[in-house]
Amino acid sequence: MINVGIIGGSGYTAGELIRILMFHPNAKLDFVYSTTNAGKPLSVAHHDLMGDIEMNFTDTVNPNVNVVFLCLGHGKSIQFLEQNQFASHTKIIDLGNDFRLTKDKEFEGKSFVYGLPELNKSNIKNAQYIANPGCFATAIQLALLPLAADGLLNNDVHINATTGSTGAGVSPSETTHFSWRSNNMSHYKAFDHQHLGEINQSVNQLQAEYTNELIFVPNRGDFARGIFATLYTTVEESLEDLVAKYQAFYKDQPFVTITTTNINMKQVVQTNKCIISLMKKGNRILITSIIDNLVKGASGQAVQNMNLMFGLEESTGLHLKPSGF
Repeated sequence: MINVGIIGGSGYTAGELIRILMFHPNAKLDFVYSTTNAGKPLSVAHHDLMGDIEMNFTDTVNPNVNVVFLCLGHGKSIQFLEQNQFASHTKIIDLGNDFRLTKDKEFEGKSFVYGLPELNKSNIKNAQYIANPGCFATAIQLALLPLAADGLLNNDVHINATTGSTGAGVSPSETTHFSWRSNNMSHYKAFDHQHLGEINQSVNQLQAEYTNELIFVPNRGDFARGIFATLYTTVEESLEDLVAKYQAFYKDQPFVTITTTNINMKQVVQTNKCIISLMKKGNRILITSIIDNLVKGASGQAVQNMNLMFGLEESTGLHLKPSGF
């Protein structure tokens, strides 16, 4: 069994990790660390776990676990690792943004691998330290990587993506308050979202000469979870050829499905799936990419990375079904 520790146990991503790992056949929760809830049952913060798990939060870290997931706010993982040492064999999966960019991947002798399995699977299998991708970044990269792999990105890409309120984290704010969010919509960080760095980095990994712009407008949706991303750019190839290229690129990736039908978020919420729809008019391609921001966009992908790091089938514990109605 893989002994697992979770740091920052009160947040949404930690709650999803617990939900997945409880039923993972090869994993056992060793501790869930939370200074604010130490000594209290997990269900105090994660009400959906009531009756499913008898375990309390702790403010003590077991440094000898096989793997630890860092579910801390962005910029806080470095601080935690500076103050807490783990055994030399302990694998670390960071769900924050501290180590995602190449310029940030080295830390105190640790080298973090960018953990997008559909791009870096072989490196992930041999890694000890993983920087888990961001949620918007996951949906957008999966939409673009097959084009980059064939050198077909030769123009600006326009991206419009809407995320649920859980994407903002568990701490309440004005824009996550129900009275503000309900029946409402707004954009934020237009053209300057922090995930653009990792998206550009991955695109250039496959198509180094791509220098055009990714023009990204992120939106806040009036729902709790999910990402619905639409992207369009100019590509000369036919729709049939593009579908074939996408299917070939993802043929060994168990969580990515390619279609030419209209898709909706209920097809992926509560799962580790990404569904990509391709449509074309003239020389303009429309790519729609949908994921659950807390599962494929965070905790599910983190478990997928754990599976790869420990030599398991990557879909182990992740056969999750959406609720279509």
